[in-house]
Amino acid sequence: MSDPVKELAASIRARLEAVADPAFAAGATNFFREPVNVIGTRARDLHRLVPEVWRAVKNWPVADRNRLYALLWEGGKMEEGGLVCHLGRRFAKEYGATEFRMFERWIDRYVHNWAHCDGVSSWLLSACIANEPALMKKLPSWTHSRNRWKRRAAAVALLQEAKQGRSTQQVFEIAGMMRDDPDDMVQKGVGWLLKETYPRRPREVVKLLTAWPGAPRLMLRYACEKMTPADRARVLRRA
Repeated sequence: MSDPVKELAASIRARLEAVADPAFAAGATNFFREPVNVIGTRARDLHRLVPEVWRAVKNWPVADRNRLYALLWEGGKMEEGGLVCHLGRRFAKEYGATEFRMFERWIDRYVHNWAHCDGVSSWLLSACIANEPALMKKLPSWTHSRNRWKRRAAAVALLQEAKQGRSTQQVFEIAGMMRDDPDDMVQKGVGWLLKETYPRRPREVVKLLTAWPGAPRLMLRYACEKMTPADRARVLRRA
């Protein structure tokens, strides 16, 4: 008996491999310090495939869709995980606590680089939070995780809130909990979150950062990227 979920997963892999460029694959690994398993599919080709897969699965039962996601993650390829994130983004209005738990499991099991971390966090977890803001209460415990990607996700999951000028107290709480995190990927995630908070909440962000003497310079540099020259100088002078 045929299994349409497995058949589609196999078809996706074949399509990604059919347009792979070995030279591009070799170059893509330069963006990561950790080992990554890259097919060599260019972003434009992956993006062309997403609408086709979406049309195939949009009317599937949620359980089948989730099984497809799992099969693609288990393949271990960079592009397969990326396709999951792009495809999952198209169902954002459906997400709540159940999906939040599933995405957390993905971070625990499948996420091993910044690209997958940011795709799951900034698009999928953020959609859960937008639909059910109480889910933000789950994030503080992540800041103590041994998993660097889960700590980064605690910050990046709030990016859309920050961009909209919402949940500023929660943003500052998460940022403060990881202010002294020694991991540079976490520092970049926190800095990115504060950078996106600044346009809507400039005074609050500057006040926070000038009260952070000794904060990692890397974190501050990221946080200052959208600041006025005067605000940037003020923050970095206090570092």
